[in-house]
Amino acid sequence: MPAPLSIIIPALNAAADLPLCLEGLMPGLEAGLIREVIVVDGGSSDATARIAGSAGANLVESPAGRGKQLIAGARAARGEWLMFLHADTGLSRDWPERAASHMGRRPGEAAAFTLKFRSDARAARWLEARANLRARWMGLPYGDQGLLISRALYEDIGGYSDVPLMEDVMIVRALGKKRLVILDAEARTSAAKYERDGWRRRSWKNALLLVRFLMGAKPEDLARSYR
Repeated sequence: MPAPLSIIIPALNAAADLPLCLEGLMPGLEAGLIREVIVVDGGSSDATARIAGSAGANLVESPAGRGKQLIAGARAARGEWLMFLHADTGLSRDWPERAASHMGRRPGEAAAFTLKFRSDARAARWLEARANLRARWMGLPYGDQGLLISRALYEDIGGYSDVPLMEDVMIVRALGKKRLVILDAEARTSAAKYERDGWRRRSWKNALLLVRFLMGAKPEDLARSYR
């Protein structure tokens, strides 16, 4: 029987982070959990495609846009389970055990990982705690926390939306809090944008965008405010 899990990684000029992301998947390969790794390239001008090919990943080309790329990856995937992962996120070594347990026990529910920033800044710990609390209490994890979901459930809720922003929020809202579990394994994601813009400034800007979206703003309009 084929391994159950297809990993889908949207990427755009991700050469600096993709090797760490792919390395973090090795425990899943060793455990016999991963059927395929699909890197969906949105037209990179760096070594993203070469890195993906060298690692043995299947390369899918797509127009740029995370929503478009996630949709393209899901269409190309053959696994009974799908795991969507940002290219700048690496998983902790215990993720296969946590994921396999979830897949075996809760096929009707999706899962995300516990957020961890690759930074020693005190503000990183503050934002992690806030984000993980939001994920557990409100069922609204960051896209950086990944998404593990059965193909059947993914198709039942309509999958990702082709929007320029908030595709991660839209899909977890379609799931609902009762069908979303936060796993103890960590999604260790890049802190580059926060270190560039300032931790509090960036986090409050993101929070404002989320509030505007929940109040009815269109993703297309919000995308113009997001950099």
